[in-house]
Amino acid sequence: MHGVWRHWAPPMERSKLATTAFAGAYLGVMLGLPVSAYLVTYIDWSAPFYFFGVSGIIWLLLWVYISAPSPITCKHISEDERQFITENVGRIATSQTTLTTIPWKRIFLSLPVWAIVVCNFCRSWTFFLMLGNQLTYMSDVLHLEIHNGGWISSLPHIVMTIVLLASGQIADYLRSTGKLSTTMVRKLFTVLGFSFEAAFLCGLAFVTQPVLAVTMLVLGVGLGGFNIAGFNVNHFDIAPRYAPILMGFSNGVGALAGISGLVSEHLTADGPAGWRTCFLLAMCIDLVGLITFVVFGSGELQDWAKEVEPQQSTEEIVRRLSSAIKRVSSIRGSSFFRRSYAKKDDQVSIADEFSRQSSERSMKEVKKSELSSIREADV
Repeated sequence: MHGVWRHWAPPMERSKLATTAFAGAYLGVMLGLPVSAYLVTYIDWSAPFYFFGVSGIIWLLLWVYISAPSPITCKHISEDERQFITENVGRIATSQTTLTTIPWKRIFLSLPVWAIVVCNFCRSWTFFLMLGNQLTYMSDVLHLEIHNGGWISSLPHIVMTIVLLASGQIADYLRSTGKLSTTMVRKLFTVLGFSFEAAFLCGLAFVTQPVLAVTMLVLGVGLGGFNIAGFNVNHFDIAPRYAPILMGFSNGVGALAGISGLVSEHLTADGPAGWRTCFLLAMCIDLVGLITFVVFGSGELQDWAKEVEPQQSTEEIVRRLSSAIKRVSSIRGSSFFRRSYAKKDDQVSIADEFSRQSSERSMKEVKKSELSSIREADV
């Protein structure tokens, strides 16, 4: 999605547009968990695969028809909207890159980039842990029935969807009004997300009463959505040209957090004590992400992400200078000839005028002579 948003999202609207897009993912989880639980309980274990597979194909057809990679090629917006987006996004976010022009070394050595990568891994650890083990936790520890657990396990993602939409609006408001810098906004929302998540995970490790445990689970996962308006849209701030690359890199490392499922399976084999260890480990990982982003995170455009004019070879410079000299010489030559012709025309005009005036004087003298002759004859 970052590859699309870099063409579509003006700088002061990136938070709310990106968080709105991410909200769709959590909305899918919110609906997917209870629907899957229902289909497995009343139809068959394979029913969710067919249902969501067909749903994905239908959405793909709609996406291909409606979407466009950039405002320039979109057929579903007005000309005013197209002009507004292209002018505000600017070249620095939309300019094309190639494998040879991407500053790979400087990207991999950039501390703000690694701050995003570490946060993505830490956030993904808790996400995968809860996504894959909520139903098991509710069934084995809280002793809830699976079809009820499906609806309850969707509650955290309902809260997260609301938090996502609100946090994006607030983040852009703080930036656009100048109340906080982009760096402070990103760090603020990252701290909020990880702090809420870590605090409720810590409480969840020592609570077994169903209502209180579910409340902590819902608030911990849901309020963790503040993270999305923090580090998860930070790619656009530090390197809008390379936002898709940074997103792919950070998501790739974040996917490694999928091992949390294996770790939790091993730890929870010991019963409630294992779940306590599992939640405390997730809390510590969240704190690592929080500290890393506070220390190394940034909201400023990085030097290596700025657009630089390509360097020209000596031969290219000589060729361009020769071409420029030829054009100047041609223009000056044309101007010289035009001035010469103009002078000649002026000289011809002056000669004609002198000849005309001489003729007039001669005619007058002839007439005077004739009049004098007539008068003498009369006398």
